[in-house]
Amino acid sequence: MQEVLIDTCGWVAIVDSGINIDTSLNGLVGPFQLLLLENVKHELDDLAKEKKNLLLPLIYSKAELIMALEESTNHTDDQLVDMANHRNCAVLTVDRELKKRLIDYSCRVIEVVSKKRLRLATD
Repeated sequence: MQEVLIDTCGWVAIVDSGINIDTSLNGLVGPFQLLLLENVKHELDDLAKEKKNLLLPLIYSKAELIMALEESTNHTDDQLVDMANHRNCAVLTVDRELKKRLIDYSCRVIEVVSKKRLRLATD
């Protein structure tokens, strides 16, 4: 089963696009388990105060909440890179800088393309 870490902007892109995450991810990577770092949950909670309709109950019911690695910094992107390396999991994001860092570490990146589908990033 493929583990997929969710980045805040990745989840917002899913919601904004209307993509069915279950169908799309299953078609892309097969059976999967969503993972949500505690920092990402806090970011989503904070963002929900300004942006309505983030479908937080959906992501919170589907994703396993996980703690960052002890050696990680407090920065969410650092935690995502460290966890992706540690667990060999993919990361759903549309953040260009994070995507570049993940690819530099040979981590898989899943991105929303043209607001209508998911793909594995190659560069």
